[in-house]
Amino acid sequence: MTIRLENIGIAVRDLEETISFFSDLGLTVLGRDEVSGEWADTAVGLDGNHAKIAVLQTPDGQGQIELFEYIHPEAIETDPTMPNEIGMHRIAFSVDDIDASLAIAARHGYHPLRGVANYQDVYTLTYLRGPSGILVMFAQDLTKS
Repeated sequence: MTIRLENIGIAVRDLEETISFFSDLGLTVLGRDEVSGEWADTAVGLDGNHAKIAVLQTPDGQGQIELFEYIHPEAIETDPTMPNEIGMHRIAFSVDDIDASLAIAARHGYHPLRGVANYQDVYTLTYLRGPSGILVMFAQDLTKS
């Protein structure tokens, strides 16, 4: 049996805001759609499932994010996930310039939770809260600089 990661799915408050954030970081929108109907109800397990979706791809072509903005049923607000909570944790990106990545995030109003850390002069890395409270990690490999 073969298995490969297809994408990471994330429900968001505002699809356009989230697309703008990830696009500015360099991801490309592969497609957009609005999904509903019996097939969507069955696949997701929600009656009356209706959502606007977008699929974004990383510049290297290896990673994809599928974003959902629910029309029905109404989206449920939850507290943002903390780094030590069980469950979906974060989305991580390798970046070649952490300062440039943080500048882009700052233009959208998102900043590190607590600065940028240096891990044994091998990586600089940080977590920030992006659109809809998504935990985003940037990591720059210092051995490639």
